[in-house]
Amino acid sequence: MGGTGPVPSSAGEPDKPVMGREEVDRMLAKLGAEHEAIESSLLALQDHAGRRLLEGAELTGVTKDRWATTEQAISLLWTYFDAYTDALRSAREVRSRHRWSTPGELAELAEVLRGPGITLPSSASLTGSPLLSEQLTLDALVDRMNRWYAEALDVIVTADAVWSALPARIDMLSAELRRTRSLAHSVGVRPGEHPSGDDLERITAELTSLRAEVVSDPLAFWSGASPSSAPGGGRPDTTRYDAAARALEDVRREIEAVLDVRQDAERRLMRLRDVLSRADRTLAEARQARGEVLAKIAASEVPAVSGPPTVLQEQLVTAAEYRRRAQWHRLSPLLESLEERADDELLRARESLTAVTAPLAVRAELRGRLDAYKAKVARHGMAEDPLLMERYDTARRMLWSAPCDLRAAEAAVLRYQQAAAEVLVPRQKGPREPQDRRTGEAL
Repeated sequence: MGGTGPVPSSAGEPDKPVMGREEVDRMLAKLGAEHEAIESSLLALQDHAGRRLLEGAELTGVTKDRWATTEQAISLLWTYFDAYTDALRSAREVRSRHRWSTPGELAELAEVLRGPGITLPSSASLTGSPLLSEQLTLDALVDRMNRWYAEALDVIVTADAVWSALPARIDMLSAELRRTRSLAHSVGVRPGEHPSGDDLERITAELTSLRAEVVSDPLAFWSGASPSSAPGGGRPDTTRYDAAARALEDVRREIEAVLDVRQDAERRLMRLRDVLSRADRTLAEARQARGEVLAKIAASEVPAVSGPPTVLQEQLVTAAEYRRRAQWHRLSPLLESLEERADDELLRARESLTAVTAPLAVRAELRGRLDAYKAKVARHGMAEDPLLMERYDTARRMLWSAPCDLRAAEAAVLRYQQAAAEVLVPRQKGPREPQDRRTGEAL
């Protein structure tokens, strides 16, 4: 068990420190454990599914450049490992010569274990060294192997992670795209005929291009740190995939709306026909009522009545044709527009009828008021009063004659009411009677 000290050179000067036996044994054990770990790692790297895929793929872009370097690194790793193995074997042979190694053997071991005695081919493309060969210590050799191994593993694991994630998702989305296209064609949503048909073509082209790019250049679709580093450091970049998925979902919703139209088309068309028919009948009634008002009511402004909604009827015919030809994508927006406009047309027709018949309603109200006061007068025994009879006859002739002057008739009814009120005043001494809402007088 000699101590550590300098070994004299041929010139008699100290050269290199000598390692003690215990230190040599500890270092050999450490190197043996490292050797096993490195061999296991290299074999796992050699058998990695990602490496086999990279070797067999037609690569492009970033992945092609990095894999070319990585392949060279893997080849050099095995060369360096062989040199490491030879150095370790040589050191073990020297140590096994004697149980207690001689100073010369310890010096030889120090040279093998610590000296730059391992000659290796140049790794210029990886390290930038201009030399044809290099000499390294075992520690430097292991450090370099560890670095190259980590870099190679990053490339392989990253490519494998992208290939494991994106192509399968793209294929599932492509299958959904095919189903959507088939459904779209069945309802008339085709390229050049409907915007959603054009969108489907663009999504198809994008997914085809995206899958080809992912397969040939997976490293271009990685975001963040390498998957071989800290967990959660990176992930496949799904930006383009996500955009295509959102676009397909938008198209799918549009096609579902078209399908709803197909299932509901007949019911909606029948309702539209009914609404437009009612609007047409209401306008016809308004036109007829206007003629009656002009004939029966004098000095009254009667609004004009528009013609039937012919434009809407023509569009309804077009909608029925779209349904017959199964052009659902064209029928959908037309039905929505027609439903809103048809409801507006029916409302307008009803408002027109109300406006036209307003004078007749006024005349009917005056007639009812006149008869109500006559009945009141009769209940009080004043039906034969000359003044009341005269004013009643005057008002009645105006209201039941044609054309009727509403302003004059209303004035005549009011005069009759006033006369009745004056005659009936003495009779208001008794219990309070119901009052007329318009005049405030007792009935």
